Amino acid sequence: MWDKLQPVWLVTRRELRDQLRDWRVLTPLIILTVFFPILMNAFARMTIDFLNQYNANLILDRLVPFSVLIIGFFPITVSLVVALESFVGEKERGTIEPLLSSPLENWQLYFGKLLLGIFTPLIASYLSITFYLILVTRQGLDMPPWYIIAQLVILTTAHATLMVAAAIVISVQSTSVKAANLLASFIVIPVAVLMQGEAVLLFWGNEEVLWLAVAAVTILALLIIRVGIAHFQREYLLGREIDMINLRWMGRTFWKYFKGGATSILDWYGKSVKPSLRKLTTPALLIVLIAGVGIWLGYAWIMQNLPTALNKASPADLKELIDRANTMPDLRQVQQSFSAPFLFMNNTRAMVTILLAGLVSFSVLGIVLYLVNISLIGGLFGLFQLLGMSPWPLFLAGVLPHGIFEIPALMLGSAAVLYMGVALVTPQTGKSMGEVLIELLADWAKVFIGIVIPLLAVAALIEAYITPLILVAILKR
Repeated sequence: MWDKLQPVWLVTRRELRDQLRDWRVLTPLIILTVFFPILMNAFARMTIDFLNQYNANLILDRLVPFSVLIIGFFPITVSLVVALESFVGEKERGTIEPLLSSPLENWQLYFGKLLLGIFTPLIASYLSITFYLILVTRQGLDMPPWYIIAQLVILTTAHATLMVAAAIVISVQSTSVKAANLLASFIVIPVAVLMQGEAVLLFWGNEEVLWLAVAAVTILALLIIRVGIAHFQREYLLGREIDMINLRWMGRTFWKYFKGGATSILDWYGKSVKPSLRKLTTPALLIVLIAGVGIWLGYAWIMQNLPTALNKASPADLKELIDRANTMPDLRQVQQSFSAPFLFMNNTRAMVTILLAGLVSFSVLGIVLYLVNISLIGGLFGLFQLLGMSPWPLFLAGVLPHGIFEIPALMLGSAAVLYMGVALVTPQTGKSMGEVLIELLADWAKVFIGIVIPLLAVAALIEAYITPLILVAILKR
């Protein structure tokens, strides 16, 4: 094992030696490491003086952890230039050929660059955080508990791994340092938005949920590393000289995969849609399993949390809630509020949202949205049971008529998104990352247009015009 890891260290040591000679990287990194904690400490002191006038103790308690989160982030952004130039920079300088012609395996070369890209920002972030905490103790501010500091350090490590891994993928796929640096905004901005959500959790004081954010960032970082290794090709680095957006080629490639050589609609279903559905066999089984877990989680959450909320409600509010639940809805009002076109567009928009969320997270966020949607069924079961109503007749009357079309459509669309994420992190010999993505989008489009849209259209008609009639008939009994 050591014999295979030693070449990784050789690549890392070579890159580290070159980086330590580059003052353009070291100077801003040292400045941020030393002076930014001083700036944040001054900001914290002025903020505390201001908030003490209003007795805002909650914000005061969370100010130091928030500063630690921000301080750990900035050195990573500066060091990102090292990862962005890891491959494409050597290509421009003409030093990539000897490196690629070495007897190193692809994963050894990739991990050698990755370790250096992670090592530099993490050392700077750790030093900056340590320096800031020393300043905090000298100012007499309250130190956060040790487990929160540990949580923030782990979160900083996950951020560094995520951003560096994404930067190296960009470096491999780019043909110039300029293009790589321009694409860096697609790393910094999403992570900055992610940190805003983490800051909300931090001020909210919910460390348990913040651990879920740590796990999510870590999983996403590992997936990006897997994508980089899967699509790393030495010939690809040397073969391209310029980046071009060839829309005509993209359209032809998409149409070729989408059509699948079919000459008619029936032929398209047999030659193109059927093979795509066959690919979804294993993802569909996983989606069904996730559905079972989601329904159980929704039911368990309602049964655990809703009784507490009902106990806190006044008798009048509780009586009004039960009366509303037992009141038969006005059929005309229901049909006017939820027409078939509205329901169809709403469900279609949900499926497209799952796709877009899956594209930016290798299916992780898409499957989370699917899990949230499917868990509503379990939540309804629990809600009806707590209100003293039999859930099964209501489910059979209010969900099943259109659900036998809508739920399979949701599962098939989500299975296609899950397959897309798995295929992206799987090595595809002889295909570029762009071609693989176009092929996967064509597979999703075939399932979406050929199967999901017809099922959603039928489900919308039934939900708008048939389900309310059945539900009202059940509630009249």
